[in-house]
Amino acid sequence: MTDWVVDEPQEADFARWRELYRGYAEFYKVTQTDEQAARVWSWLHDPAHEQRGLVVRDRDGEAVGLAHYRPFARPLRASTGGFLADQYVDPVHRGGGAVDELLTKLREVARSEGWDVIRWITADDNYRARSKYDQVATRTPWISYDMAP
Repeated sequence: MTDWVVDEPQEADFARWRELYRGYAEFYKVTQTDEQAARVWSWLHDPAHEQRGLVVRDRDGEAVGLAHYRPFARPLRASTGGFLADQYVDPVHRGGGAVDELLTKLREVARSEGWDVIRWITADDNYRARSKYDQVATRTPWISYDMAP
């Protein structure tokens, strides 16, 4: 049994966070430059930016997974929700509860922020993650679209 600890990424975590974030981008077949990753990292450490982050650590303190999230307005409900933008656990550590700890911490954040929902999207063929998501959340009937500016 591994004792997981979830907290915010620290400056000393950058190299490991970058490895994890690279793995996440590769999983989704997204080319991400070091400059782009550095921008995201800067957002995570800028109190004025909406993007926030979590890392899950093993008992030795090494980051083995990440989550990036932010609040979003829900005008129709006149409320605020949380959007889980990215979540990734090193394949070596999957199945050991690390993702459960990330999601538990995110629920705690949502309660403390007064959010009424945590929402995320995933690829249709991301079967392993979807099997976990089906255990902890409700799949919605909504279809997502992207429009170029």
